[in-house]
Amino acid sequence: MAVNFERTYRFAVFSALYITLFSTSVAALLLYLFLTISIQFLVLFAVCIAAFSFLVIQYRVEKYIYRKVKKIYDDVSLLEGSTLRSPSITTDMATLTREVKKFATDKKLEIEMLKVREEYRREFLGNVSHELKTPLFTIQGYLSTLLGGAMKDKTIRKKYLERAEKGVERLIYIVQDLDMIAKLESGDLNLEMSRFNIVEIIQNVFDLLEMKASEKDILLMFDRKYTKPVMVIGDPEKIRQVLINLIVNSIKYGKEKGTTEVTVEDLVSNKIIVRIHDNGEGIEKQHIPRLFERFFRVDKSGARSEGGSGLGLSIVKHIIEAHNEKLYVESSPGSGSEFSFTLEKAK
Repeated sequence: MAVNFERTYRFAVFSALYITLFSTSVAALLLYLFLTISIQFLVLFAVCIAAFSFLVIQYRVEKYIYRKVKKIYDDVSLLEGSTLRSPSITTDMATLTREVKKFATDKKLEIEMLKVREEYRREFLGNVSHELKTPLFTIQGYLSTLLGGAMKDKTIRKKYLERAEKGVERLIYIVQDLDMIAKLESGDLNLEMSRFNIVEIIQNVFDLLEMKASEKDILLMFDRKYTKPVMVIGDPEKIRQVLINLIVNSIKYGKEKGTTEVTVEDLVSNKIIVRIHDNGEGIEKQHIPRLFERFFRVDKSGARSEGGSGLGLSIVKHIIEAHNEKLYVESSPGSGSEFSFTLEKAK
């Protein structure tokens, strides 16, 4: 364990100098009063006093300060083994104060982050519990009714079994989406990067969601006719999932007889941006920072009635970040919402 005593040398030198000047002055006075003054004697006396004083002061300062400082470092090292493991000890109080202050600041930030994570964990577990509990209790209620005697009525039996099946499907969506997020976060879900036409993927998603949009009389459309393919680099299946989630979300929160418009534009020389814009209700500004949290819903009751796992936007965020791309959202109440993300152009 290295020890730095540069500051104590200076302290010891000046202390020895003061003692030497005082001692030499006293010796000179005594020689003047009682004996003949000898310059050689005074110089030799001063050198001896200075050397002796320096050694004694330096030794005492080192031993005293080293013990005190070492105890501080040892106490801090017990709390932080990573940054102060086998530290070089310094007796410079300014350096020590700076290091301890930095340690205290880092610990304060760490504690605050742990509090935020703990709050997020509690909220997340509560949301998971609620999301799973709702379809489970629904399924249990229908099955209990059937087992209680309603099974004999063919009409009721079919209706209740169909509703129970929808509850099971919702459970499957939640579990599958949670599994996807877990894999994306852990890096277990590998992206299969390839070159593909983003316009074709969007058109396929339109075809898939056309019936769902027609239920609310919402028109799915491009902002213009794309006569040439727009080739990009990415995982086509994951980007397809992103588009499905964003457009389904647009339909879910869009107003009846509204529109969902998709735009593909050049952003910079090597990037394009895909925009999904609707003219729905829009989102309050205070809700936007939390949109991509798991299970977060702006209108909790209305969103649950529309179905889904409540994880769609969170999955979108993870997939786009896995592509090292950017995701944006702009919205205001009454003016609709626009979600957009970037992709790398294919050469």
